[in-house]
Amino acid sequence: MKITFYGHASLGIQVNDVNILVDPFITGNPKASGIDINSLKSDYILVTHAHQDHILDVETIAKRTGAVVVSNFEIVSHFEKQGIEGHPMNHGGQWDFEFGTVKYVNAIHTSSFPDGSYGGQPGGFVIKGEHKNIYIAGDTALTFDMKLIPIQTKLDLAILPIGDNFTMGIDDAIVASDFIQCDKILGYHFDTFGYIEIDHEVAKRKFFEKDKDLMLLEIGDFIEL
Repeated sequence: MKITFYGHASLGIQVNDVNILVDPFITGNPKASGIDINSLKSDYILVTHAHQDHILDVETIAKRTGAVVVSNFEIVSHFEKQGIEGHPMNHGGQWDFEFGTVKYVNAIHTSSFPDGSYGGQPGGFVIKGEHKNIYIAGDTALTFDMKLIPIQTKLDLAILPIGDNFTMGIDDAIVASDFIQCDKILGYHFDTFGYIEIDHEVAKRKFFEKDKDLMLLEIGDFIEL
């Protein structure tokens, strides 16, 4: 499993020959100007919620690649009206895709489309692959619901928002890593704009002091599990 960071909360995940994008917000992010969305491969696009900084490039990429949008019922319905294939889910449900089993889990946030219309309830994803299991939290506050995840799934990596103000900050993300029983964390949803800028060294030190590993990738960099 190869995971590439495209800035903000945008990720690329490659599982064997299957390419997955998560919350593609690239053309609207000046910090990601080096990423050409026309070069991105995508068989599936996972969307955590409807805010513009998570869906901006979904339509363009999906129409070019034929990717299937996986999200809550409201978001999938929105994109199906634009001629995009979708797979609707809701909280607590899971589905076996060709790249692994995806479970749609709770997140505490808001969710509306740029025009103000209802975007369903926000969520995160637990992906159980053939060899590795990951949790993509989406935009969320710290929540006791996270304690349910390790009861069913032993995680190899958790991708958590750490920018604070709109989501968890560093301290709450450390507690979240305890709740989900995963000490290997990829941070995201930070530095894109002023409200969510963080001190990288302070963040890494705080995780290190709790015997946890916080990875902060440069845009375009990747890790392999």
